[in-house]
Amino acid sequence: MADRTTQTNRLAALGAHLSARGYEVDLIDQGLRVVNTQVTPHTTITITCCPRPEDGGRGWFFTASGDPVAEAGRIIDAGVDIMGRLADRDHHSGEAAR
Repeated sequence: MADRTTQTNRLAALGAHLSARGYEVDLIDQGLRVVNTQVTPHTTITITCCPRPEDGGRGWFFTASGDPVAEAGRIIDAGVDIMGRLADRDHHSGEAAR
């Protein structure tokens, strides 16, 4: 239970950071859904938070497709990465391309 709460708190902190920058965010069962409504069509990405075995099991943010974004304690780094992904207008299947 504590792991799930910690992951949700980290996603919520990331969501607050991105929301303050004008992105629409929503905590959903699959993770944090982030939408860039300033581009047409809107770009969307879902971010999860879970341990990364190759980093000693520390929490990391990942895209829904499993691409690592940043260590969970590095909110600003994760935000920069996600904003870059969402700025890419060549998205596919509702997940921003990288």
